[in-house]
Amino acid sequence: MMRTRIFRKGENDMLLRQARPEDAARIAEIYRPYVEYTCYTFEYDAPDAEEFKRRMRDIQSFFPFFVLEQEGNVLGYAYAHAFRERAAFDWCCETSVYVDCRCRMKGVGRAVYSALLEALQKQGFTKAYAVLGCPNEPSEAFHAALGFTLEGELPDVGYKHDGWHATKYMARILNEPKRNMAPPRPFQSL
Repeated sequence: MMRTRIFRKGENDMLLRQARPEDAARIAEIYRPYVEYTCYTFEYDAPDAEEFKRRMRDIQSFFPFFVLEQEGNVLGYAYAHAFRERAAFDWCCETSVYVDCRCRMKGVGRAVYSALLEALQKQGFTKAYAVLGCPNEPSEAFHAALGFTLEGELPDVGYKHDGWHATKYMARILNEPKRNMAPPRPFQSL
């Protein structure tokens, strides 16, 4: 299991740790503007704290769900989940990262997402997919800077805010695929 990490950021340290149920309200607060004002996520209704608690329980049964906090305030979060349902996809996962809009471009996303990718690699996943609602140039640049490459695009696949939007699939190799690979291990077993 991952221990907490401290990141030195100016005068105030940032703490990376696993999300806890009591973080759900703050996580919902961070996510809400992305749902309400962007096409970055295709959800129409922002989930509340109770829904995030449920999602966190489901995710953390196998995957990591990290938060980065400063002085007790969660600034951003990242998690992974199954890429697709069929067993043949078990070596791939889908990732998500969201940062408080007031903290963008300050290293929060990179810190929490890098920790997530490291954990997924240790679990034994071969590939991480970021599925981006577009247009979303900031996220495309962010993912490219972290070694993701564009693998595909589905044009006009999501309708939100009175317009049709594309989805882009960006991927990063975590472990080289090979024959007879052991399936990924649950995060809690690390």
